[in-house]
Amino acid sequence: MRNLEPGGTNPGTHQPFAVTHWSLVLAAGRDSTPDARAAMEKLCRTYWPPLYAFVRRSGHPPADAQDLTQGFFLQFLQRNFLDDVDPRKGRFRSFLLASLKHYLSNERDRAHAQKRGGGLAPISIDAQDAEGRYLHEPADPMTPEKLYERRWALTVLDQALARLQDEYAASGRETIFAQLKGELTSDAARAPHAEIARELDMTPGAVKVAAHRLRQRFGEVLRAEIAETVARPEDIEEEIQHLFQALGS
Repeated sequence: MRNLEPGGTNPGTHQPFAVTHWSLVLAAGRDSTPDARAAMEKLCRTYWPPLYAFVRRSGHPPADAQDLTQGFFLQFLQRNFLDDVDPRKGRFRSFLLASLKHYLSNERDRAHAQKRGGGLAPISIDAQDAEGRYLHEPADPMTPEKLYERRWALTVLDQALARLQDEYAASGRETIFAQLKGELTSDAARAPHAEIARELDMTPGAVKVAAHRLRQRFGEVLRAEIAETVARPEDIEEEIQHLFQALGS
């Protein structure tokens, strides 16, 4: 995706930093609360595709990769992985990948999926979708770490786009979103504003304004998605920069 406006609004006008998923999990610490567990499960569902891609690129076939990823989340949710987390470096993507590497190292000598996951599925996921996404990754020799970062970036963008689509649909503007969503991508085939204006019975000027507002709102939604995975508000801009670097790698 390109042509985004990740900054959204004037930095001085941002709302106060809310208690988000990762900051909630960090704050919970050892005394895990139902809210913290729900937040952790939401984050885990988000990170299933990036972690699965990492395991696959590390050399594991699909069935084993699925078992390993589920087994990792089973242990992750049942054991306290937060003891050694430094809140000053509380980026969930980095913490989760380091935890997965440690888990894979411990699991290297285990031969059977039953031992890894115990037949349990702690996170409801679409394994076929995860494999399908992996098969669409570039065939070049990208390292597992770089592939993880790229899939993380694409997942965050997909979630922001879905969130924005739901927002437009809830306000009765789904047709406008459908016509203008190409503004948020590098799709060279997107329709020109004059054509969209005819479809929507709007003036080209009004379409231009609507497209600008869509890009601006997408930037705000993207910031909100990123905020869910960092512990401090000052980390948001750095994570956004990292996201676009990961897409370009």
